[in-house]
Amino acid sequence: MVTMDAKAAQQREQAAFVVVRDLRFTYPGARTPVLDGVSLEARAGSVTCLMGVNGCGKSTLIDCILGVNHIDGGHILIDGCDASGLRPAQLALKCAYVPQAHERAFPFRVRDIVLMGRTAHQSFLGSPGDEDRELVEAALAECGIAHLADRPYTQLSGGEMQMVMLARALAQRTPFIFMDEPTAHLDFKNELFFMETVVRLVREQGVGVLMATHSPNQAFFFEGNGVPVLCALMDGGRVHLHGTPSQVLTPDNLSNYYGVRAQVVGADVGQGRHLDQILQISTEGDEDDR
Repeated sequence: MVTMDAKAAQQREQAAFVVVRDLRFTYPGARTPVLDGVSLEARAGSVTCLMGVNGCGKSTLIDCILGVNHIDGGHILIDGCDASGLRPAQLALKCAYVPQAHERAFPFRVRDIVLMGRTAHQSFLGSPGDEDRELVEAALAECGIAHLADRPYTQLSGGEMQMVMLARALAQRTPFIFMDEPTAHLDFKNELFFMETVVRLVREQGVGVLMATHSPNQAFFFEGNGVPVLCALMDGGRVHLHGTPSQVLTPDNLSNYYGVRAQVVGADVGQGRHLDQILQISTEGDEDDR
């Protein structure tokens, strides 16, 4: 007999694009698991911000979902399919990936790097067609890097390279994108432009995003721009808190999980928008206590 709670869980899994249940992973030769019972859901048309201190397993979790790491136990569903049964080409039609860093071994043109995002849409012996090239040009323009199209990829700055990775993901035209600390190398303006691009993707195209981030304020930015957003706060190899930014990013939680004294302040920023942001005060403890 299926209980009402079990039915509700089944319905949630069916509605989620990415479902992780009781995932466990240990690096070869290590004694302690990096991930120990992680459960998580992420939906299309929304942003899920994966948070936690360095070493909590955010990047490792993304690598497990994408099949880079072979898990010890648990299960992963992507678009209702068991991830372990998806071939790389099948996975590439369902989700794209924006890494934190990318090797620049060969001086391909930026346009050609972005065109690689169309590989999964071509037959084994096929070549890019007019539609592929049009999507590449659109992605370059949407990311504000059309002027870099003919530049050798090896001559770009770290920030420019990250925008190329985003353009490649957009050209891939998948319903879901994984991002691993994608703004780590961006300057003040381009970080904001990157987040605005994510907002447009989610609101206008219904794309889902799972983003590992070290900036909790990004979650509040998405929320303040009308994007459905959930925060998953990791600690000790599992997700401890999962909810809206206002539920997860409280002063008490920031103190307990980050060791930071902080306040959440808000402001009306025009056009009916309200934006909350975290004001960092100090690391754990007052100056008078030290």
